[in-house]
Amino acid sequence: MKTAATEMLDIEFPILAFSHCRDVVAAVTKAGGMGVLGAVAHSPAQLEIDLDWIENEVGGRPYGVDLIVPAKYAGDGDGGYTVADIKKLIPDTHREFVDDILARYDVPPLADDAELGRGTYGRDGDAPFSANNALPQLEIALAHDTAFVANALGPPPQFLIDRCKEAGKLIGALAGRPQHAERHQAAGVDLIIAQGSEAGGHTGEIGSMVLIPEIVDAVNIPVLGAGGIGRGRQMAAAMALGAQGVWCGSVWLTTDEAETHPAVKQKFLAATSADTIRSRSMTGKHARMLKTKWTEEWERADTPDPLGMPLQPILTSEAQTRINRAANTVGSGANELAGYFVGQIVGTMNQPKSSGQVVMEMIEEFIESVESLAAQLQV
Repeated sequence: MKTAATEMLDIEFPILAFSHCRDVVAAVTKAGGMGVLGAVAHSPAQLEIDLDWIENEVGGRPYGVDLIVPAKYAGDGDGGYTVADIKKLIPDTHREFVDDILARYDVPPLADDAELGRGTYGRDGDAPFSANNALPQLEIALAHDTAFVANALGPPPQFLIDRCKEAGKLIGALAGRPQHAERHQAAGVDLIIAQGSEAGGHTGEIGSMVLIPEIVDAVNIPVLGAGGIGRGRQMAAAMALGAQGVWCGSVWLTTDEAETHPAVKQKFLAATSADTIRSRSMTGKHARMLKTKWTEEWERADTPDPLGMPLQPILTSEAQTRINRAANTVGSGANELAGYFVGQIVGTMNQPKSSGQVVMEMIEEFIESVESLAAQLQV
């Protein structure tokens, strides 16, 4: 395939795979697309390890790294709070509510005392999603052979853009509105990911069918379509709308290489496209995820509203660790609470496959779709 995206990124297929799992990143890259490692939950040491591993696996093929530095978050005026600062700001009502959820669903405490107070975002030091937290990650990414750096939430901060340009790396950013894309382009971004509301994780409210052509018309740099894309027909539709490629995240969560929690992976395989919700219950910002008892609890009218980012992830981090530790028992309270970010494409993610197989099937169906459309023009 030859598009502006394949030319810019030096890849065979214009399929970018966002994943927190290094195995998925490497597999998609080796299949001809580009894997992009989500680094937000990585410590600097773990990111170094994973990037070294990816480079050893992909043999010089290009890959990317995705960071999350939002435009606004609590404490950003001072560069961002530390985890300890945030813990002091969390209201007792919210702590009590989380404790109540865990008690009512019989979620056991952590058996290992060393894990207390920890979790995905519970480490000491700089807060998650902050510039202070992202800077070491960025420097590690730039010190490696990373070809592409993306910012997944809001316009990339100037320090991120400047450092990428200095290092000769391409930079991309996700956009949920045409105005976001225009700001990204003005800031110096090379590639826009137009992400519709169908997507998993942090999303806006505009669907991909409307959003992609709006953003394509708003900017004069390459655009990737994202949100609700996991098959070749959807890829063909995105490119018919003007995208130069696609950005996929959810579809990799049920692949053989994915590190998705086994209980959650089974839920994904059984879910329909109606089984997701945009909820602030995990990060404090609206993110699409699987509907579970956890999301139901936070949607109730008589419960506290989720806190803003990054207070909410610090509040819920240890609870999520406890839930995941106990979720493998089907029918247990922890299993009912367990979930993860996923888009509406989950309704077709009903069969385990390798990441390479997903890529090949997308390309085959893309070709069939394009040929079918071309046939409609034959006279």
